[in-house]
Amino acid sequence: MSGQADGGLEALLDLDGYVLVLDESGNYWIKFIVKRVPASPAKPHGLDYSLTLHGPRGERLVGFDNAHSAARTRRGEPQDHKHRFEKAFPYSYLDAVSLLEAFWTEVDAVLKKRGLHEDA
Repeated sequence: MSGQADGGLEALLDLDGYVLVLDESGNYWIKFIVKRVPASPAKPHGLDYSLTLHGPRGERLVGFDNAHSAARTRRGEPQDHKHRFEKAFPYSYLDAVSLLEAFWTEVDAVLKKRGLHEDA
């Protein structure tokens, strides 16, 4: 962030530890881990986060995190990236609201593809 207040940061931090079950059978669930950390080149926004959608076997279907660097990220650069199934892609963290919007967009797309989410 470029010195601007992150209006959704407290809401994101409040999600820490939440697990949200998405279907009656409990096969699809979301887990949020969000902690403040000292700002660093790898985590310039001062957050350690992992937002994940899991499938029937517990496998990660969607994830946004900064626990490790993505394949194309150089050492010392921000570690933000996203996962979609088995692939990881760089993700540019802007703010908490944008992170949540991007995460829910990916979750909706995967659930629609699997026939678990209908268009409104």
